[in-house]
Amino acid sequence: MFELAWPWLLCALPLPLIAAWVLPRARSATSAALKLPHIGIQLPDSANSSPVPNLRRILALLAWSLLVLSCARPQWLGEPEDVPRSGRDLLLAVDTSGSMSIQDMQIGNRATDRFSTVQVIASDFIQRRVGDRVGLILFGSRAYLLTPLTFDLKTVAKQLDESAIGLAGRETAIGDAVGLAVKRLLERPQDQRVLILLTDGVNNAGELDPQKAIELAEANKVRIYTVGIGAEAVSVDSFFGSRMVNPSADLDVAMLTKMAEKTGGKFFRARDTAELAGIYREINQLEPVADKAETLRPVKELYDWPLALAMLVAALALILPWLNLTAWRRSKSS
Repeated sequence: MFELAWPWLLCALPLPLIAAWVLPRARSATSAALKLPHIGIQLPDSANSSPVPNLRRILALLAWSLLVLSCARPQWLGEPEDVPRSGRDLLLAVDTSGSMSIQDMQIGNRATDRFSTVQVIASDFIQRRVGDRVGLILFGSRAYLLTPLTFDLKTVAKQLDESAIGLAGRETAIGDAVGLAVKRLLERPQDQRVLILLTDGVNNAGELDPQKAIELAEANKVRIYTVGIGAEAVSVDSFFGSRMVNPSADLDVAMLTKMAEKTGGKFFRARDTAELAGIYREINQLEPVADKAETLRPVKELYDWPLALAMLVAALALILPWLNLTAWRRSKSS
């Protein structure tokens, strides 16, 4: 169905006619419109012998009409569609510090680093949140909002896939990431504010202390699900032979647990790929997407068509006298 978003702007259509009726007319010269330097040669009076002024007037009115129509925002409304209603405003905060490059995870039979594992599994989680608005925060030495809250889940997943370790610095500013998330969720309803924070270390950078960040999130009703990622035992070859080490010795489990419990969330421990995938499935159950739907009609803006035609008509009106002069010269020379 065709409609105008701002039909009241059509009231501007008669403005040129009103201006012509109200404003005094310009004085018209009685002599020829244009005299050439050659003796005895001049163009005929355009008002009497040429239809150009009348045609230019018609083109100018047509261009004005098209311009007003464009300003009224013509639209084409598509068929009504049922779309899921947003159930949550969910921010995903992902650690991109240097320790996320430790290769203690596996995808299939291939050893991979922690961040690559998060990219694969979290991207699938994001695309399953149909009906929710999802945003992405990356944090290292500082915290950055990479993708604001949006229904465009493919873009969020793509932004995560194109991110890299060290993009926000090599250290870990957990407090700053939580503070930024709370700030971005303040305008949303209190029962829809959710943050999933994934890290493999301890807060060693940033301006906001994690304890203050916990208090800030608790005061503003932001539920935080914390995920500690990293294996607890890896075999390392050395000069004295192989030995077992804990690559997650720096993980601040106590702080992450407290952060989740104080805000009404839950702490998870992801020691391998299977556990991480299971964590996202459990979060899906704890924070289900909305099952209700609302009807929307897709809108396609059509203002560019009358705008382009108005510019074309205006250009034609401008070059019309030049075309008329060229035709007159050709007729005289023949």
